[in-house]
Amino acid sequence: MSFSRRNFLQMLTAAAAVPAFRPPLSVIKPPRLKPGDTVALVGPAAPAFTHETVQVAVESLQALGFKTVIAKHVFDRYGYLAGTDADRAADLNAMFADSSVNAIMAMHGGWGCARLLPLLDYNLIRRNPKILVGYSDITALLLGIYAQTGLVTMHGPVGSATFNPFTVNYFRQTLMDGQAVLMDNPHDKGDLLTQVKDRIDTLNPGKARGRLVGGNLTVLSHMMGSKYLPDWKDSLLFLEDIGEDVYRMDRMITQLKLAGVLDQISGFVFGKCTDCEPGKGYGSLTLEDVFRDHIIPLKKPAYSGAMIGHITHKFTVPLGIEAEMDANAGTIRLLEPAVR
Repeated sequence: MSFSRRNFLQMLTAAAAVPAFRPPLSVIKPPRLKPGDTVALVGPAAPAFTHETVQVAVESLQALGFKTVIAKHVFDRYGYLAGTDADRAADLNAMFADSSVNAIMAMHGGWGCARLLPLLDYNLIRRNPKILVGYSDITALLLGIYAQTGLVTMHGPVGSATFNPFTVNYFRQTLMDGQAVLMDNPHDKGDLLTQVKDRIDTLNPGKARGRLVGGNLTVLSHMMGSKYLPDWKDSLLFLEDIGEDVYRMDRMITQLKLAGVLDQISGFVFGKCTDCEPGKGYGSLTLEDVFRDHIIPLKKPAYSGAMIGHITHKFTVPLGIEAEMDANAGTIRLLEPAVR
């Protein structure tokens, strides 16, 4: 069979027209946590280097009224990973399959979660919905599982996090009380004339509604083009990062822009970029400059400074839940509970 140049161009056009994003799935809310429930600690990314770190996590969860179980391979070590991909994925699958486990919390971030995405049993996860919580590299699991199953996942503390009253309050309200939470930064100027810490910066004023999606920018941007990302249409995109030079942040946000993500979202929230100061080289941009170049021209409600990221005081942010952001006030309000 022979093909004309026109046929060939039509084939190329059809191939290029493959949808870049997955269609939205029916949202599955996990059951809420109750005192006496069991939380499993897993190591999907970096290893648990000391038993003490894990013990502190166990005691913190017990102080919240939970029982705990430690996954089989948490203390394994394969270079910078907590064991092989197969073993780390097996731990996750096992914890979703175990009817005595009510929630799953990652011990650490680091790197390695994206390597597990092809190894997870998504039909099993869909049949056994439960809370999965973590942040940083855990973003890959939060996004991948939500995209593949519709299960609402939780961008919140890992086992090694600091369980202070602020963090615990949002964890409890969101995952235990099932409240439609208002996420609002602390309002405390101390003995100063004005508030200095945890300020918000309104990039574009206004309010926007949509499903919350997002997480760590580095992890998310490196997943672009895969089937493990959700539909971005009319979503509220939240991002955070740590230890990245500003030019790298610029590069990754540009990647989201070129991929069409920023055109589809209804609103933008940036949390904290810890240790992301301009480099020493001549002429470095600031993160504010990057937002001015890429986010402000969108003319969509946007703000930065939310309590999301590699920080001690953090929100618990559910992926897949309808919310409203107010860029003037610097708040995110859930329009429905994240759990049932």
